[in-house]
Amino acid sequence: MRNSIPFFLLFLFCSALQSQNTGTLTGSVKDKLTQEALIGVTVQIEGAALGAVTDVNGNFRISNIPPKSYNVAASYLGYAPQTRFNVIITTGNANQLNFELEPDSKSLGEVLVTENRSVRIASIETPLSIQNLSAEEIKSNPGGNFDISRVVQALPGVSGVAGTGGGFRNDLIIRGGGPSENVFYLDGVEIPVINHFTTQGAAGGPTGMLNVAFIEDATLSSSAFNARYDNALSSVLQFRQRDGNPERLQANLRVGASETAITAEGPLGKKNGKTTFLASARRSYLQLLFKAIGLPIRPDYWDFQYKVTHKINAKTTFTALGIGAIDDFYFEAPKETTPENLYILSSVPGVNQWNYTQGFALKRLIDNGFWNLTFSRNMLDNQLDQFADNADAKQTDESKRILGIKSQEIENKLRFDINRYVGNWKFSAGAMTQYVKYNNNAYTRLRAAVLDSAGAVVQPALESRFSTAIDFVKFGVFGQVNRTFSNNRLGVSAGIRADGNSFTDDGANLLQTLSPRIGLSYAFAPKWKANASVGRYYKMPLYTVLGYRDASGVLVNQDQPYLRSDHYVAGLEFVPTRVLRLTLEGFYKKYADYPVSVFNGVSLANQGGGFGILGNERVLATGRGEAYGMELFAQQKLNKNLYFTGSFTLFWSKFSNLDGQLSASAWDNRHLLSLLTGYKLRGNWELGLKYRLQGGVPYTPLDLDASRLNYASIGTGVLDYTRLNSLRLGNFSQLDIRIDKKWNFRRATLDVFIDIQNVLATVNPAPPSYTFQRTADGSAFVTTDNKPLQADGSNAIPVLIENTEGSLLPTVGVVVEF
Repeated sequence: MRNSIPFFLLFLFCSALQSQNTGTLTGSVKDKLTQEALIGVTVQIEGAALGAVTDVNGNFRISNIPPKSYNVAASYLGYAPQTRFNVIITTGNANQLNFELEPDSKSLGEVLVTENRSVRIASIETPLSIQNLSAEEIKSNPGGNFDISRVVQALPGVSGVAGTGGGFRNDLIIRGGGPSENVFYLDGVEIPVINHFTTQGAAGGPTGMLNVAFIEDATLSSSAFNARYDNALSSVLQFRQRDGNPERLQANLRVGASETAITAEGPLGKKNGKTTFLASARRSYLQLLFKAIGLPIRPDYWDFQYKVTHKINAKTTFTALGIGAIDDFYFEAPKETTPENLYILSSVPGVNQWNYTQGFALKRLIDNGFWNLTFSRNMLDNQLDQFADNADAKQTDESKRILGIKSQEIENKLRFDINRYVGNWKFSAGAMTQYVKYNNNAYTRLRAAVLDSAGAVVQPALESRFSTAIDFVKFGVFGQVNRTFSNNRLGVSAGIRADGNSFTDDGANLLQTLSPRIGLSYAFAPKWKANASVGRYYKMPLYTVLGYRDASGVLVNQDQPYLRSDHYVAGLEFVPTRVLRLTLEGFYKKYADYPVSVFNGVSLANQGGGFGILGNERVLATGRGEAYGMELFAQQKLNKNLYFTGSFTLFWSKFSNLDGQLSASAWDNRHLLSLLTGYKLRGNWELGLKYRLQGGVPYTPLDLDASRLNYASIGTGVLDYTRLNSLRLGNFSQLDIRIDKKWNFRRATLDVFIDIQNVLATVNPAPPSYTFQRTADGSAFVTTDNKPLQADGSNAIPVLIENTEGSLLPTVGVVVEF
C-alpha cells in the first residue's frame, strides 16, 4: 500500500496540470485523381463546433481543440465526403491529416448529391481483397508493440508462422502462400526488408523495423494487384508516410520493455512549409532482458529512419527517404542448463546483419494527372554462423561448424509511371529497371561422416560448400486502364504486365511473363457491391536460388522460370452505415513452376519461416500448388467511443513436392479467427482487447534413427520427409489486453500504457525438439555405458522436448510528446 502512494500522488499531480490545455490539427486536401490541391474544402471535427476551410494551397489548420479522440470529416461540392476516424488530438505534438477526395457525384437537377464512403477501402483498380490500417489502429493494437508487421496479422486471411512461438515471428502467411510471396512499398519505394534478423529470401523476422510514428496508414492487398507492382504472388503491403510538421519542431520519445525510440520532425530552413523532415533512431535492450530472465539468446539491434519532403513549386515535389538496421544475434551460456536452453544453443544460428533502403522520388503534376520518377538502392549484408555449441559468442572452432553464410544482396532500381484521367477513364503506364548484384560464401554441414567401431562408414559426410557472385539486369513494363459505367455503378479495371531479366535462360522473353488481370465492381443496391477479379502474377526466383553453384562451380539453377500464381476471387461488400463495413469473399489461387529442393524433395513453399536463409540449394521448377477458401470480415470505425474488427477465414493450402502429389503445406491452418475491439473512456483512458485463434498447422515428424545418428554433428534432429506434414499441431490462441492513459500539459503529452500479451497463458503448440540428455551442469552428455558420447549416438539417451508451458508477457511503457 505504501509503495502505491507515490504513483497515486503523481496521478493527481498530472491530472491537475492538464486542465484546459488544447491541441492543434493541421493537414491538406487534394484531388485523389490529379493530386491537385483543393481550395475551400470544409474540414469539420465531429462532435465539436470546430472546423476550417482549406487555403489556396489546400492546407488547413484547426486550433484550440480539447485533447481526445475525434472523427474528422472533409466535404467539398462535387466530391465524395471523407471521414478520418479515431484521430487523437494531444497537446504535445500537432496532429496531421491528409485527405484525398475523389470526384463522385450524381446529378439531380441542379443539386449534386454525394455519398460518404469513408469506411470503404476498395478502388476501381483493386475492387476487393484490400484492407487498411490507420496510424492509430497500429499504435493502439493490443499485443502489437507498435510493430506493423505484427498488427496486420489481425486482418482476414493473414497468419503468422505457427509452431515457432506462434506470434513471435513476423513472417506473413497470406491466404496460404509462403512468406517469400509478399512485397512491401514505402511511399512508392520498394523495401525488401521490413524486419530485424530477417530470413534471407523470405523477409520475415521476430520484430519489425518501421517506425509507426512516421506512418499515416498501411494498406494490404491480398489479390487484384495493380499492374504497377511486380514480384507479388500473395500480397502487396503499402506503407504511406506523413510529412514532417511544417510549422515547428516537435518530437516524441517512446520507452518500452525492450527498446527506446526517439522521433523528431519539423521544418528545414525558412518556415514556409516547403521543406520538412522526419527522423528517428531506435535502440533495443532485449539482450539485457533475456540475460536477466536466464535465456541464452542475445538479440541486439539498432534502426534508423528518415524522410525529407521539399515542394519545389506548386506542381513538383521531391522526396528523399531512408531506413536501415544493424542486427546482432548472439549467445551466452545460460544460468540454468535446461534442455530447452541447451537445445537453443545448438539449433539456432548466430546472426550478424545490416541492411538499408534509400529512395528518391520526384512527383510532377500535369494536366489531368501526374507522373512519378523514383530511384532507390537497397542492400542486405547477412552473416550466419552456427556451431555445435554456441555458448561462446566468439566461437572459432571450425570443426564444430554447422553453418556459415556470408552473403550480400544489392539492388539499384529506377521506376517511372504516368497517370492520366479523361472523364470516366483512368490510364496508367510505366516501366522499371533494376541492376542486381548477389554474392555468397556458404558452408552447410548436412550430414557428418559416421563410422562404426570397426571403422566402417555407416554414413558418409554430406556437405555443401560454394562461393558465388552474380550480377544482372531486371526490367518490366505495365499498363492499366479503368472505366466507370452506368452512373458510376459499374467499375471495370484491366491491366497487363511483363517482366524479364538478363540472367535466367529464358529471362529476356517478355512473352513468357505476360500477366493480365481484370477487376469488376457493381453496386447493385445503395449499400451493396458485388466484386470479382481474375489475374495472373509472376515472381522471379530468389537470388539465393539463382546464385547457387554445385561442387563444380556451375550455376545449376539458371534454368529456373518465373514462379506463377493465378488468382480467382469474388465477393460481396455491404456498408449499412458510414462507419460499418462487412465483406464476404471466396478465393482460389493456383501455383505453377514452384521450386522444389533436390536434397530433401520439399517445395520451397513449405519453407522460410525460421532463422537462416531460404533457397540456398539446387532446385527443380516442378512444383505446383493451390490455396482456396473464404473470408468473412466486419469492421466498425470509431462510433460512440467504440471500434472493432472481426474476421474469420477458412482455407486450404496444398503444394506438391518432388513426388508431384499435392499435400497440405506448412501454412495450412484451415481456420483463422481474429477479434479486436477498443473503447474510449473519459479522461483520455482507452481499453483494447485482441483475440486470435489459428488452426494447427501440419508438421513433419522426426526420423528417430537418423536423428540419433546425426545429432552429435548437426545439433538438431532429422525430419522424416517420407512423412512430410503427416502430423498436425493443436490450435494456437492468444488474448492480449492494452490500457492507455494520456495526460496533456501545455506543450507536452505523457502516454502511459500497459500491454499484456497472452493474458490466459495459453500453451503455444510447437513440434517436439530432439536432443540428447546432458549432465546437470550441461557440460557433457549422459550415456548408457558411462563412456564418452559415440559419434553415431548409439550410447546416448534421446530426449524429446515438448512445449508445455504458456508464457504471459506484460509490458509497461511510456510515450512522451514535446
